[in-house]
Order: sequence, then C-alpha cells, then structure tokens
Amino acid sequence: MSSFMANYERELKIGVDIRRKGKMEKTMEFVEMMKKIQEESGVALKRAQEEMKWQADRRRKKAEVWKVEDKVMLSTKNLMFKE
Repeated sequence: MSSFMANYERELKIGVDIRRKGKMEKTMEFVEMMKKIQEESGVALKRAQEEMKWQADRRRKKAEVWKVEDKVMLSTKNLMFKE
C-alpha cells in the first residue's frame, strides 16, 4: 500500500498523458532550461568559492614547522589535572 493510499484511501492520479507530443516538447524545454540554470549556478558557485578562498588566504600566515626536540611553551589554562 502506498503512503498516499494510506492517507487518502485512494490512489494518486497524476493526470499526465505521456503519449501527447505537445506535453513531451514542453517537458524537454523545461529540462533544457533547468540544465542551463544548473550550469550557470555551478559557474557562479565556483566563482564565489574562488573569491572566498582568495579572501581567506590574503591574511593567512605560513605555519611554523616544528621538529622533534624543539622546546615550546604550553598553556595549562584548559587542562584538567587529577589531584
């Protein structure tokens, strides 16, 4: 039993006759339009991503490289010790 049948006690009827040529052409136009919109959105998102990366990298500093046996100072402010 479908969820629609369980809720409304009847089968869902979409009402689309796929054999009609006019409806198929309109559907294909819609699909092409959606593909174009998705491509344009993808380009815009990629451009925005590159801009955000550039802005973030602008003030980023190179990380220090630590070697074994380097002496460093650590803060114990957020460490919990058992007594």
